[in-house]
Amino acid sequence: MAFTTRAGGIARTQTALADINITPLVDVVLVLLIIFMITAPVLQSGIDVAVPHTRSVTQLTEERNVVTIDHSGNVFLQAGGKDTPINLDDLTLRLRALAGADPAKRTIYVRADQRVEFGTFAQVMDAVKRAGITNISIVTQPIESTPGQ
Repeated sequence: MAFTTRAGGIARTQTALADINITPLVDVVLVLLIIFMITAPVLQSGIDVAVPHTRSVTQLTEERNVVTIDHSGNVFLQAGGKDTPINLDDLTLRLRALAGADPAKRTIYVRADQRVEFGTFAQVMDAVKRAGITNISIVTQPIESTPGQ
């Protein structure tokens, strides 16, 4: 933005200083960064489940639909990032609703505590298959290898 001043009959055009002060902006950005760094691990906590350890494990970075069975046999459905307790009888209907038009193309992840009875695990797997979802992955933890193995 320019403006004109007259001093002693001479017209002078001057430009206004339009510099942005960056210091407050940097302060706000750093505070937000610290807040997100502190809250991110809290959001990932979920339900405490001791999953079995295996040698072949693939890391997932995307949000997925996960069915979790805790050590007491309680079933939870994670859809949209939040674990919600669900009755085993309602699991098939909820999974059908989440799967949409083509459930055969959907992937569901089953995360079960290693202390869960096989009968409970089999009932959950049956509910998932009755929903029409055929692509089922079981979540495990990697085995910590020692040198020489």
